[in-house]
Amino acid sequence: MATLLRGEVPVILQPAGTSQYTGAYCPPGVPFREVRRGPFDGKRDIVVRPDADGELPQHMTFGNRAVVYEYDGRDQQHRAVYRYAPRLSPSHRGVMDGVAEVYAEHARTKEGQ
Repeated sequence: MATLLRGEVPVILQPAGTSQYTGAYCPPGVPFREVRRGPFDGKRDIVVRPDADGELPQHMTFGNRAVVYEYDGRDQQHRAVYRYAPRLSPSHRGVMDGVAEVYAEHARTKEGQ
C-alpha cells in the first residue's frame, strides 16, 4: 500500500458494476462478463486526494485517458472504490475486438482437435 499523506484516501480499482457496463460494447461471440473486466482491476497502490469541498473525483483515468474508472463509494476498509467504466473508456472497443479475436481463435483451435 502507498504511504498516505495528509488528506489522501487509499483507492482500490474494481471490475465494472451494472451502472458502468450497461450498454457497453460487446462483440458477438464474447461472453458479456468480459465487458466488466478492466485492465487495472485489483490495483491497490493508488491514492486520491479530495478536492476543496472534500469530494473525491468522480473519475480516474489511466493510459493517457484511454481507460476510465468511476467512483463507486467506499468499502469496509474505508478505501475509495473506483470501478472500470467501459462506456467512458476510449480504448474499450479496441480491447474487446482483441478479446473477440482470442475467443474466435480458441474456437477454431478447438474445432480442429
